[in-house]
Amino acid sequence: MEEAGTSKKARADVIVISSGKGGVGKTTSTAAIGTALAMLGKRTLVVDLDIGLRNLDIMLGLENRIVYNIVDVAKEVCKPSQALIRSKKSPNLFLLPASQTDDKDVLSEEEIRKVVGGLAKEFHYVLVDSPAGIEQGFRNAVAAANKAIIVSTPEVPAIRDADRVIGKIHARGIEPNLIVNRLNPGMVRRGSMLSVNDVEEILGIPLIGVVPDDRESVNDATNLGESLIFDRSSKAGKEFQLIARRLIGEVVDIERFSTPKFWARIAKSLGVS
Repeated sequence: MEEAGTSKKARADVIVISSGKGGVGKTTSTAAIGTALAMLGKRTLVVDLDIGLRNLDIMLGLENRIVYNIVDVAKEVCKPSQALIRSKKSPNLFLLPASQTDDKDVLSEEEIRKVVGGLAKEFHYVLVDSPAGIEQGFRNAVAAANKAIIVSTPEVPAIRDADRVIGKIHARGIEPNLIVNRLNPGMVRRGSMLSVNDVEEILGIPLIGVVPDDRESVNDATNLGESLIFDRSSKAGKEFQLIARRLIGEVVDIERFSTPKFWARIAKSLGVS
């Protein structure tokens, strides 16, 4: 699978992208970051482990090209190379799709480690899209990872679930990074949404990116089967590009849309010091 001129490491960074709560933009983040890394010249594999559902292929416009999936690879129905789908728009980007017909517990952690560990030798980065929750699907997604990204919206239910996931990931010796997704600066200024500083303080993990609320662009990209990265007008797409640059080690400032902390403003209004 090696291409001429591709410089490989012994093993890719295997990054699980998780959230705990569904619907916070985890799969969108996986697709966007994977595409951005590929456009930076990094040979990148995105792995869909949301078995039984499968949406990452739709985000990348690859749903009509699926023949085999990760379950087929793990059960040795096919070779890994037969299941990988290469993006037409991003030659450095590959997808290993999930099965849409199997149960979430069809694979074991050991099978995931074997499949992902074997493929990791062929790539610079492997991004694993984890299912929501902390059951077997999540444990499988984390099994082969050496790094993690937590995606959370600045809402209490999402933050609470993210905190539980962070504890599980810490228990595996991994220090995750944080993406605050769908931040609405106007709502933060009005005091009706938690600020980035609030989320950082509650979760206590390093921040790698703040993605502004850009649902129109996200919806358009999903319906077109294209990554946000290709929409030059998308504010979210631009931030995901910056996140990818931070992942490869570039020093890029993070816009926190700083305002006085939400909780601090409440305390002040109540006369609590």
